[in-house]
Amino acid sequence: MADVRTYALIYVVLLVLGTAKFVFFSIDIPEQIAIGATVFLAVVKSLLIAGYFQHLREEPRSITYLMLTAVFMVFLLTIAAGYSIQ
Repeated sequence: MADVRTYALIYVVLLVLGTAKFVFFSIDIPEQIAIGATVFLAVVKSLLIAGYFQHLREEPRSITYLMLTAVFMVFLLTIAAGYSIQ
């Protein structure tokens, strides 16, 4: 299990990434780039949260692969639902 210093560092990184998402829409860059960067930062934040705060880094690899498969299936379901709405 990680120590308090690691959790504090991850918290600061999450805070910086959250602030960066706000900054992307405050500065003068194209909206498509800001949306793409925001999605990328959201994925990074999700991986940090799952890895450290949900302790997936310490689980056996089979559990990690199972979780990745579930996330991929949810992604496919979201794409399919978006396609059927159009």
